[in-house]
Amino acid sequence: MPISRRATAAAAVAALVLPLGACGSSDDGGGSTDASGKVEGDVTFQTWNLRANFKPYFEGVIAEFEKQYPGTRVKWIDQPAEGYADKISADAAGGTLPDVVNVSPDLVAPLAQAGLALDLDKAAVKYRKEYLEGAWAGHRIPGMTGTYAFPWYLNTGPLFYNKSLFEEAGLDPDQPPRTYDELFADALRMAKESDGEVATLANVPTIEDFGRYGVPLMNKEGTAFTFNDPKGVELLTKYKELYDAKALDPQALTATPESSGKKFLTEAVAMNPGSALDLGNFKKQAPNLYRDIGITDQITSTGHVNMYVMGVMVNARTKRTPAAVAFAHYVTDAERQMSFAKQVAIFPSTAGSLDDPYFTEQDGTDETRVRVAAAKSLKNAVNYTPVLFSEQMKTELRNEVAKALQGKESPQEALDNAVRACDRLLAQQG
Repeated sequence: MPISRRATAAAAVAALVLPLGACGSSDDGGGSTDASGKVEGDVTFQTWNLRANFKPYFEGVIAEFEKQYPGTRVKWIDQPAEGYADKISADAAGGTLPDVVNVSPDLVAPLAQAGLALDLDKAAVKYRKEYLEGAWAGHRIPGMTGTYAFPWYLNTGPLFYNKSLFEEAGLDPDQPPRTYDELFADALRMAKESDGEVATLANVPTIEDFGRYGVPLMNKEGTAFTFNDPKGVELLTKYKELYDAKALDPQALTATPESSGKKFLTEAVAMNPGSALDLGNFKKQAPNLYRDIGITDQITSTGHVNMYVMGVMVNARTKRTPAAVAFAHYVTDAERQMSFAKQVAIFPSTAGSLDDPYFTEQDGTDETRVRVAAAKSLKNAVNYTPVLFSEQMKTELRNEVAKALQGKESPQEALDNAVRACDRLLAQQG
């Protein structure tokens, strides 16, 4: 997939795949959950828009695997980002799903529900301890037991903050907020001290924010959303206070990552998520900001930041289960993940890898400053976005949040409406 966070909805997959659930258990199509046999035969491996930039890397991985396991042959297929969900759904419906597939959690969910994703807690549990706990849990599906993809690469982003703006507001520039309570207090003070000229945030709360605040997002059965509980209402009420005080930028209701970044660049906003690329941009376009830049973890009241996780799924109906599981594990093992992470700005999901000097030692470059900060936070990070939370649901939540901030609905009414809309969309998926 693209290295940046994909925006493809999984609705297309669900629409065609879920009816296949009536086909029965995962081995009805001739596959087997037994991965203990001899690793041999031909397997197909599908990635998501990676060939253009990483062809030599993947060809090398495949050649090494085939050398380690004589008698195997891996056919690599790379699909473009555009229409990837549609391609998976068509292959699933037509019985042509590759043996090993690059997926995100929301794409694997309907495949698992239809019995097309191999349960690795049964077929590959011996590998579980090789991965970070939060990463392994990233491909579990509410209402189901099991794990349905090997965790592959991770991503997250630290927060940048403007030390000068913190100091001008009488706040300690070396002690940025780490919890939501600290954030709200600092933001209100900054708005007051600047007479509403400087907002601390430029974005409305997303589902990840509710998760980081400690709001239960969904019931255990995976049948209903729950972010309209008292804690969820509390968070949105706090954001309403920020909005009214201009501690949340007035344009946050329509903000994009680009517009939020511009606000931070012009020092109209004190905090913003970002990457090493942003640091380079600050250095060129806003040298004063660059000199005052601080880097801190994402705001969280749970002690766990948010991670984005990509996975590698094994087709439950593959005729080559031992080879498919072995290859999926091979692609995602510590050695291969470290090698990949040194080619592109992602992070390995394997236990212990984030302790490598590459992720812990500074060398004075902007890229390393951000990499070290992000890697430190990932060790116990969580993928807060529910795997069943679609792009349509994100839109419903955003629209209702906007109504609450504008005073058109109470926070409780807004979240009740959002939950109803999301539950309706959830029922349509099933």
